[in-house]
Amino acid sequence: MTAAHPHDAQIRALYASFLDGWNRRSGAAVAAGFADDGDIIGFDGTHHRGRLSIAADLRAVFGSHQTAAYVAVVRSVRPVAADVAVLIANAGMIPPGGNDLDPDLHTVHTLVAVDEGRGRWRISLFQATPAAWHGHEHLREELTEELRGLLAPQ
Repeated sequence: MTAAHPHDAQIRALYASFLDGWNRRSGAAVAAGFADDGDIIGFDGTHHRGRLSIAADLRAVFGSHQTAAYVAVVRSVRPVAADVAVLIANAGMIPPGGNDLDPDLHTVHTLVAVDEGRGRWRISLFQATPAAWHGHEHLREELTEELRGLLAPQ
């Protein structure tokens, strides 16, 4: 069994800040947690490189159309090296104007965090991978119910 990361809380907070920025539709807020040379690979495979580019590109995305909001659960945070950690999460999305998850938009989030010094953790890589679970649809249903349990009562 892999030990939890000693900076687990900081890395989880970094991910929570990413989600908050996304859900507020703020390219600057999303990008704030990234390293200068960080990368983000979206659900559709779109790849943005560098914190400033991420901010500008997401500002354009958020300005051009409504985006779905994330609801997520962290599955693990583990060390890779002394100053590198990997966070794995499952996330669902609530389509614009909706109040429930769309199971077709479930995703696995992979976040690689690096300590830039003195405990200043930043996102080096964030990737969203579609979570279709072909042949294991019960897993998608279980995730949907778990994430619905995290939603605030309407």
